[in-house]
Amino acid sequence: MFDFIIGDIVSIEDEYVVLQNNGIGYRIFVSTNTMMDLQVGMKNQMLYTEFHVREDGVFLYGFVTKEEVDMFNSLLKVSKIGAKTALAVLSTLSPRRIKVAILNKDLDTLCQAPGIGKKTAERIVFELKDKIDTNNIVIEDIDEIKLEPNVYNEALEGLMSLGYSRYEVDGILRTMDIKDKNVEEIIREGLKKLSNS
Repeated sequence: MFDFIIGDIVSIEDEYVVLQNNGIGYRIFVSTNTMMDLQVGMKNQMLYTEFHVREDGVFLYGFVTKEEVDMFNSLLKVSKIGAKTALAVLSTLSPRRIKVAILNKDLDTLCQAPGIGKKTAERIVFELKDKIDTNNIVIEDIDEIKLEPNVYNEALEGLMSLGYSRYEVDGILRTMDIKDKNVEEIIREGLKKLSNS
C-alpha cells in the first residue's frame, strides 16, 4: 500500500516510532536496528514501509534500509513466521548476519532471536537458502566467528530486568565487544556504560 513515508520523527517508544507527515502521526513498528538510526527531531526521514492487516489490528512496519525491508519480506515467506517474529529476528541480527547464518546453516545464530527455536531456524535455512542474494557478502563473512548462542539475548534480558528499555540496552550492547565474554561480564560492563550514559 505504501512503499515509503517521508516525515519528521516526533516520538520513539519501545517498539515503534511516530512519524509525522502532513499533520498525521503514523505509528510505525520498527526493528531495534532501525530504531538505533533514528532520533526524535529528525526531519524528512524516509522509512520504507510494509502495511499489514491482522485480526487484532492494522500495523505499519518501517525500515531505514532497503536491505532490511527485503529481508523482512523474505522472512515472511517462511512458513509459520509472521510480521512480529520477522521483526524480532531483525531486531537481533542484521540482514547481513541473517544471510551469512543461512548460508552457513548456522542455526545457533538464528536461534538468538526471540521466538526462533531450532525447528523454525531449520525452516528459515531450508526455505531461504536458494533465495539469498549473496551480493555484499565477502568470503570472510562465511567463516566469521560466531557468538556463543543466546549470550546476547541473555545479557539483553538481564539488563532490561534492571529497568532499562530494550532501546537503551541494545544501543549499549552494540557498542561493546562481547566476543569471548560470558553473560555476567557483559551485564557488568553494560551496566557501567548505562549508568554513565
